[in-house]
Amino acid sequence: MAPWVVELGRGLHQSALMLWETLWPLVLGFIAAGALQAFARAEGVRRRLGDHRPRAVVRAAGYGAASSSCSYAAAAMARSLVARGADFVAALVFMVASTNLVVELGIVLLVLMGWQFAASEFVGGAVMIALLALGGGLWFRGRQVSEVRGRLGVEGGTDAAHGPVPEPPRPPGPGPSRSRRVRSLAGWADAAGYTVADLSMVRGELLVGYTVAGFLTVAVPVGFWDALFLHGHGAWTTLENVAVGPLVAVASFVCSIGNVPLAAALWSGGISFGGVVAFVFADLITFPLLLVYRRYYGTRLTLRILSLFWVAMALAGLVTEGLFRAAGLVPAHHPGPVASA
Repeated sequence: MAPWVVELGRGLHQSALMLWETLWPLVLGFIAAGALQAFARAEGVRRRLGDHRPRAVVRAAGYGAASSSCSYAAAAMARSLVARGADFVAALVFMVASTNLVVELGIVLLVLMGWQFAASEFVGGAVMIALLALGGGLWFRGRQVSEVRGRLGVEGGTDAAHGPVPEPPRPPGPGPSRSRRVRSLAGWADAAGYTVADLSMVRGELLVGYTVAGFLTVAVPVGFWDALFLHGHGAWTTLENVAVGPLVAVASFVCSIGNVPLAAALWSGGISFGGVVAFVFADLITFPLLLVYRRYYGTRLTLRILSLFWVAMALAGLVTEGLFRAAGLVPAHHPGPVASA
């Protein structure tokens, strides 16, 4: 059999494995996003997540941690929240918590890399959410956010520059209660319609993401990614590693929990503790997801999301390493190569 046929088969096999491993959170997340659009009332979402004050940020983080989605599904759910009137920054916080403050990620980190990295997930995640809440209020405001609300057809949303967005007209008379709609076949048919529409919108990006990630895993050795990081230069190593880690994640195409084996391999190659933390958090800015954001929010806002996420991830990695180093919790030795996923 020709070598290129073998490599093609290996790449497709790895892509299928990645899809299979993330299929249940992907399906569950898109179903939840459809149900949110079908059943959640705009006024309820606005009341709980209509701003990015501390109470709303804590709620968004809690809802995200409970939803426990892969990065693609988390992006769909965040879009649904914005479409129902949630504050844009609160929706981003939800997305970060949904992929990083979750038990299954902590278990994978514990098994492959040790309890210190599992703990760093929650400490660094809290730092990153705080940075997003602080920076996002300055970075996402005014006309750009109002254009996104118009693009998504937000029900009853508000914007500081343009005032309230009117609710769409409702038929006269009291409509069915939410509990009755949840129990009805028609309600779930509407939810299914939203789910299929969301999947149809990003199916090309999903196909590209999983296919390219599978082929990169087969064709690109870990040493290539490891060569992009500085080693053995003290504080400069940490600064460079936390800055480069998210950018490597963008190029590696590996999302969600699938990036942990690569993070373990990079750690065994000698990158810093903070660099690993920043890389693990960067599952939300892989190239296919940037294409999804562009489809949802447009090019300009996607570039703003990328820049804010990159800065927040790098700073979260830097702060987390500083805290763990001060507490003497950074592992002293880098283990040998770990088993592949």
